[in-house]
Amino acid sequence: MGCNNHKETTTPTRSNITESVYASGIVKSENQYEVFAQINGKVETIFVKEGDFVKKGQALFQLENVNTKLSAANAAITALANDYQRNNEKLIDAKNAIELAKNRLTNDSLSLARQQELWSKNIGSKVELEQKELNFENAKVNLKKSEVTFKDLKRQLKLTSDQSKNNLQIAQSAKDNLIIKSEVEGYIYKINVKQGELATAIEPIAIVGKKNFIVEFNVDEFDIVKIEKGQKVIIRMDSYKNQTFEAKINFISPMMDKQTRSFRVEALFTEEPKVLYPNLTLEANIIIHEKKNALTIPSAYLQNESSVILENGSVQKVQIGLKDYSTVEILTGIDESTKIILPEE
Repeated sequence: MGCNNHKETTTPTRSNITESVYASGIVKSENQYEVFAQINGKVETIFVKEGDFVKKGQALFQLENVNTKLSAANAAITALANDYQRNNEKLIDAKNAIELAKNRLTNDSLSLARQQELWSKNIGSKVELEQKELNFENAKVNLKKSEVTFKDLKRQLKLTSDQSKNNLQIAQSAKDNLIIKSEVEGYIYKINVKQGELATAIEPIAIVGKKNFIVEFNVDEFDIVKIEKGQKVIIRMDSYKNQTFEAKINFISPMMDKQTRSFRVEALFTEEPKVLYPNLTLEANIIIHEKKNALTIPSAYLQNESSVILENGSVQKVQIGLKDYSTVEILTGIDESTKIILPEE
């Protein structure tokens, strides 16, 4: 104990070594999604309770929003008033105006022809002839105006009718959104509102998902290149202390989250716990490489990732392989008979 020159030493040993990437995450229900209100409204009725099984399209909540209902009612009234068929009388009047203009044009044409015949026989005055000519030209202009008015009226009535119907659909869709329905078949895991409370498009009012569970975790951008589909994942959860479960990676997000600088990765359990709940926290070790009977030393004995100190104090270069949290594989440089010294901190 009193010898200041005493150094801790060891020799390489043969053991199994596993290299893995650590990540933290949560348990999620398959197809889990958060239910949001499309429009703000007071929760009038809650049709389900936590734990219920629901089908896709089943009503979950009924919201109350007076303005939305009034808007739908007003849109229905306007659409009815502007209906193209209901305004057919206006088109009939416009058609009658065209027929009247045609008759006037015919009469003025005949009148002009008679006046021209009289004028050729020196009967009548020049003023009378010019007046007939003017009447005839006015009749032609009025007929053209009547035809243009009819076309414009027809186009305007059709446009107003279509716009009113579209507005009615929009208002009706908003009204329909007062009934919030499930987008998936699954279970109600969480209800975040009570009857009479305000539901908004900002905060989720419920969480729905299937009974099947997946593992979701985030992998740092520095490690993502090591991750592949099908890799084994060792899962540890606070809910199951001293137990581990296996999963396999089945999805890797193709885009990095800018805020966390990480990638979302999903895995499926191959050994699923008997009881699981959404949002249970977990720790994951993604197995990158495994090797049996490897030559290893404690990581503390390696310095600068490339050398060890021999018993005589000299530095020996080594080539390393796999690494885990406590040991490192030695590929070349020393063997099982080499005694090495723990470097000073």
